[in-house]
Amino acid sequence: MFWKELGISGGTALVLLVVLYFVVKWAVRAAIDSSKNAIARAVRKGLEQYEKEKGQLGPTPGPEDGPV
Repeated sequence: MFWKELGISGGTALVLLVVLYFVVKWAVRAAIDSSKNAIARAVRKGLEQYEKEKGQLGPTPGPEDGPV
């Protein structure tokens, strides 16, 4: 195999692959958590702006007001 060309044994290669798996898994999880926080802030900001604009337009007709 090409492991011999690199000068490492099969066991060492297996350990390196397992370590690489967990490092990538950790990095992806950290990136997703970071993105969730950024998305939550953007959604909150958008909802606040929506509520602000909704308040400026006046009340919207509800079901008790009859058909529009």
